[in-house]
Amino acid sequence: MKIIIPQNKLSKTINIAQRGVSNKSTLPILSGILIETVDNKIKLTGTDLELGIETYVEGEIVEEGSIVITSKIFGDIIKKLPDLPVEIDVSDNNIEIKCGHSKFNIVGQPAIEYPHLPEIDDEIHFQMPKDLLKLMIKQTVFATAQDETRPILTGSLLEVEKGKVALVSLDGYRLALKNANVDYDKDIKVVIPGKTLMEVNKILDDDDVNINIKFTSSHVLFDLGETVIISRLLEGQFLNYKDIIRNEYNTKVKVKTKDLQESIERASLLTREGRNNLVKFDIEDDKMIITSNSEIGNVQEEVDIELEGDDLKIAFNSKYMLDGLKVIDDDNIVMNLVSNVNPCIINPVEDKNYTYLVLPVRLAEDH
Repeated sequence: MKIIIPQNKLSKTINIAQRGVSNKSTLPILSGILIETVDNKIKLTGTDLELGIETYVEGEIVEEGSIVITSKIFGDIIKKLPDLPVEIDVSDNNIEIKCGHSKFNIVGQPAIEYPHLPEIDDEIHFQMPKDLLKLMIKQTVFATAQDETRPILTGSLLEVEKGKVALVSLDGYRLALKNANVDYDKDIKVVIPGKTLMEVNKILDDDDVNINIKFTSSHVLFDLGETVIISRLLEGQFLNYKDIIRNEYNTKVKVKTKDLQESIERASLLTREGRNNLVKFDIEDDKMIITSNSEIGNVQEEVDIELEGDDLKIAFNSKYMLDGLKVIDDDNIVMNLVSNVNPCIINPVEDKNYTYLVLPVRLAEDH
């Protein structure tokens, strides 16, 4: 194989393919990127068998062929080369990389040993704008579980019903739900690994061009045009999130998102010393007093609110509260509360399609 590719384009494409490569794999071939010529195009593939990324780069094909090259070394070399055409010449398993006055010789592995990514047909698929998918992921994926004790919760549920799509993440302490409309009338219910969604989010452009999302019973494929991301789906039963979100409240608080976020951020400066980032909310009349105590001191913040219903004292893990507030773009939010042991449900005032639910921390005693 002999190919010539501009350095800046090649470096960018390697970065994308590397997102599929595992650093921990016991199979040496999986630490590499497969480079091959396909239909007059140059294709790079990275996979860890759970997630696979194929991406194309424009260049000149002098001689067709394929090779697997160690991902990290390849990426590091190309990144450091000058912004000039890069010539890659493969003979047997030897790879010669030339650019300007630089020349590298490295050993590759035969492409025949590289695993094939699964084929996915167009039978079940729908489209949605890239920027909408990006927003849906940003507003939900942070609430996936980080530990593997309940593997299904390390993913997000993607559910399509009656022309509506929902993306839901929950980890037992909080739940994030984003809804949108799609032009698709069949039902889909799959759980996509959080890791996959994070990689999709990093690769997605922020424009309103449609992206194709395809499914089999075991895999999902995101077709971004020049790049295709294929992931294994998680198996198991996701929790019935609709049962968790109830539209009842005894206390309803309307507050400026930024004011609340900044107050909690300041209050949580002292909680970092503690174990559970505890901040207490004292909701009364038109004020919310936010306090936090630790061995090194205490802090009190006061936020203006509009209150409907009962006064309430309640406590939260500040990190969980902040995670939700940071992804809300609205100026104002509404917090619906039932009691100091029931979940707090947060909705942006303008965006009816987003819901964030966070469980309170039970206090040993009410102060």
